[in-house]
Amino acid sequence: MTREEFCILNNLYEASVGRAKCTADLFLNHALQNKEIYLKLVDCGYIDDRNEGITEKGVAALEPYRVNGAVILAAGSATRFIPLSLERPKGLYEVRGERLIERQIQQLKEAGISNITVVLGYKKDMFSYLADKYGVRLLFNPAYNVKNNIESLLVAREYLHNSYICVCDSFFTENPFHQYEYRSFYAGYSTCDEENEMYAHISDDGRIIQMVMAEKGGLMLLGHAFWTKAFSQKFVELALSTNGEYDSKYWEWLVKDHLKDLPPLCYKEYAPGTIFEFDYFEQLRQFDPGYVAHAHSDIIRNIKLVFRCDEENIVDFRTVSEGLTNTSFIFRIDGEDYIYRHPGDGTEKIISRRNEKASLIKAKEFGIDPTFIYMDVVEGWKISRFVSDFREPDYSNFEDSKKIIKVLQKLHGLPVVMNYGLKPFEDAVTIEHLLREKDVRCFNAYEGLKKKIEALYEKTKGDGIEKCFCHGDTYKPNWMLKPDGEVILIDWEYSGYSDPGIDVGYYIVDAMYDFEDAKRFIREYLGDQRSERKEFHFMAYTAIIAYYWFVWAMYRESCGANMGNALSNWREMAIKYSNYLFDQI
Repeated sequence: MTREEFCILNNLYEASVGRAKCTADLFLNHALQNKEIYLKLVDCGYIDDRNEGITEKGVAALEPYRVNGAVILAAGSATRFIPLSLERPKGLYEVRGERLIERQIQQLKEAGISNITVVLGYKKDMFSYLADKYGVRLLFNPAYNVKNNIESLLVAREYLHNSYICVCDSFFTENPFHQYEYRSFYAGYSTCDEENEMYAHISDDGRIIQMVMAEKGGLMLLGHAFWTKAFSQKFVELALSTNGEYDSKYWEWLVKDHLKDLPPLCYKEYAPGTIFEFDYFEQLRQFDPGYVAHAHSDIIRNIKLVFRCDEENIVDFRTVSEGLTNTSFIFRIDGEDYIYRHPGDGTEKIISRRNEKASLIKAKEFGIDPTFIYMDVVEGWKISRFVSDFREPDYSNFEDSKKIIKVLQKLHGLPVVMNYGLKPFEDAVTIEHLLREKDVRCFNAYEGLKKKIEALYEKTKGDGIEKCFCHGDTYKPNWMLKPDGEVILIDWEYSGYSDPGIDVGYYIVDAMYDFEDAKRFIREYLGDQRSERKEFHFMAYTAIIAYYWFVWAMYRESCGANMGNALSNWREMAIKYSNYLFDQI
């Protein structure tokens, strides 16, 4: 059957089941004008010319092209969709009165597609109601936060056979799905604009022969795709053979690089204004004006109440690199930039936000962190003034180290006494218990390291080093060195009345200094007060605080966070320094 013949028959089938108003791609509109092919189908007995309807023979001819199901990708965290994505997955946003993923599921079911698989990851439990409401299959991608959507397709690979491939945030103004599809395709439309999307170059018969990222106008690829069984099998084979090369990329990149290795993938062109995807909050505001005045977001409500402004005055949302503990974003009001800190999952068990706020007030009072504006001690969110013109300290530049040390000396000398503070060894033991609640054996391999750290900790007790006001998290992302010489220390979650070795030691840990560089940093900090006993104390606390952060990182990963190399670095420093110092006890 030719493509034109298929399109005419399929269109008549849709009309026979009451779906005459489903979205037509542009080729279908062209095929329907071909009277010669129509008459040929009549002669073949596929169309009843008396009522211009499809016959049983015509329906049977379509059967080899039946769509077996759909896979909807819904695992991503949509980090570009700050701030709404911090509260709910993008597929659950209501757009023009309907949740995106529910609208798509309903459209699939209206087309006769009941075998629907949804691959979940970020905030997966929020989607669980879909199974009962729509009878869809829910799968979990455990690597959703470290790999891109190729991994989700591999999770669902047993359901990839003559299937639609959809993303949960597509919005189709009319239903684009069908019971039958002629060949593998990727949808899209022609545009004169340059977007951050993939564009297609096609042959005369509509086959995609090249894919280009962010072209200046052309055939943009957007929306749903359809893969035959042969295409799906080859894609899975390629994905399994790439050895992680595409872990951080969307599935389109694998297809782009292997077009010659895959069965034909064609371009299915729709009219502009029929397919939408929303990558940024501002795009959604433009599409659905209801989001301008009321974004259905507690985060935006928080900002509105702090600044006593209307929601439409809060604009220009920008993501910043996700911190190890929390997620933050930048926003603008009346030409001024601010930063909103959203607490990470599980942090409420290891951080007192009330204590953090008390420290922030003191740090601002004494000029160490002038950026603080407001913090909610119940929910843990914080708003600060955004500083754009600064740099982080260079661990290899000792002049930068001197600037850091001066701030630490000032901080530790302040007349501030608090009834809380980080106790790195005891707190690590508490976190260990939280870990063992999830897996009783998870910490067995580190009992030897724990004993050495405990011995170093006992050695430092009563050695004359007094507690003081400490920051507790002195790695370089929390330092701002401004061009005018001002040095700012931000993020006070782990602050309090603690041992100063915590602040000195953690800077050394994150820099991964060797022993001589660590001693140089400690001696500069101690100045005229240096002694072997004090130097040992701060070296010991380098091991102790490295151990604390290692245990903390294990807990954060157990909550779903991706700690990257930090966990192994902290473990390495805890082992390295504890081994070095243990023989000196």
